[in-house]
Amino acid sequence: MRGPIHLGETFREDLKAPGMSAAELARRIEGSVNPIAENQSGRRSMNCNTTLRLGHFFDTLAVSCPNLQKLYGLRLARKNQPCDCPAANLGHT
Repeated sequence: MRGPIHLGETFREDLKAPGMSAAELARRIEGSVNPIAENQSGRRSMNCNTTLRLGHFFDTLAVSCPNLQKLYGLRLARKNQPCDCPAANLGHT
């Protein structure tokens, strides 16, 4: 079974289709390239400012990024610290 998927991996795939680099995206959203590149590599979570800019750029709800990051964090925690509590395993995928 594959482990939790970091939001950056999904984000990286979204940029492959139009062939856009992190630097080009940063220029288009008037943001910094470092947070975008570090998010794509899984070394950083997306901050609120970048999330809002990306939501506007991709015409999506900005609320989905933080929700996906929280889900990743929960799945990672579940993987690293299994719990015997039945409620902790609800919705386990």
